[in-house]
Amino acid sequence: MRRDPLANPEPLIRRVYSYVAYRVGDGPDAEDLTSETFERALRYRRSYDPNKGEPIAWLLGIAKRCIDGRGPVRELASEHADEPVESDLEEDTVRRLTVARAVGGLEERDRELIALRYGADLTARQIAELLGARTNAIEVALHRALGRLRETFGPDADSEPVRKREASR
Repeated sequence: MRRDPLANPEPLIRRVYSYVAYRVGDGPDAEDLTSETFERALRYRRSYDPNKGEPIAWLLGIAKRCIDGRGPVRELASEHADEPVESDLEEDTVRRLTVARAVGGLEERDRELIALRYGADLTARQIAELLGARTNAIEVALHRALGRLRETFGPDADSEPVRKREASR
């Protein structure tokens, strides 16, 4: 008997939503794409092959196709004001908006890698399996993408959100 890839859906839903939100921004679009992903997963759950990877990799492949099927992905920063204002916003919100803006300014491949690593919380090995690449190539690409992300903050800017997140891995 095949293992049910959706036997424990709660953590999978959170990880898929996080990945999608990294790609298209938080909110209704991310919710719709997450729902569409799980709708397709339920419809095609018999096609899941545990020999090809974990359920999260299968679901992220579905999510990627859902995102790609919607046409061009809008920039994450497009929903927010030009510059975050710290007046009444909490520090975490300002940081999140700043990082979202910086990620939105990256090339598509870099955004995809960042979304898979930090949105979906996949390891470099899992990303490599999902993308059909070598683990060391993904590690190098992630390192470079994070370097480009840090560059957007400038030498004097506070890039703690990226460092803090990276250090927790």
